[in-house]
Amino acid sequence: MSDALRRLDEGYHGAQRLADRLGTILVRGFHVLALFAIGATIVWAAVFEFSKMTAKGHATVEDILLLFIFLELGAMVGIYFTTNHMPVRFLLYVALTALTRLLISMVNLEHVDLMAAIQTPHLGLLVVMGGILMLAIAVLVLRYASHHYPSEQPNVRAAPGSEDMH
Repeated sequence: MSDALRRLDEGYHGAQRLADRLGTILVRGFHVLALFAIGATIVWAAVFEFSKMTAKGHATVEDILLLFIFLELGAMVGIYFTTNHMPVRFLLYVALTALTRLLISMVNLEHVDLMAAIQTPHLGLLVVMGGILMLAIAVLVLRYASHHYPSEQPNVRAAPGSEDMH
């Protein structure tokens, strides 16, 4: 009887190992497929925006910052693809660039003198500037923490410049 139970237990564990391997393959496949889809979408959007700029015949600062956002998103996908770690710092860079782009468009749209806006506050400008300041401090804290308290994770292929993004 114990021999039959042992064989049943081995069969169960074998099926569990097979299911684990299959699950790992499916998850990795999904990650690769999703990363390629995200990367292709970033390239598609960047090409579309670039074609709009060339059709206009000129590029504004906001257009250039938008291209930087696409660049940062593409770098983030590339780093995630090679390291399997989400580079949080790049998300902050994207947010900083987006807020900077918004600030420039707000100043251009309203033709507001920035120094006059600080003296007689336009709440929207102050909120955006406060957001930029908070994100810049968050980047500083992350860089300080990752430099002084690096994560020690074996078997991770690090991408160039990604040593402080865990």
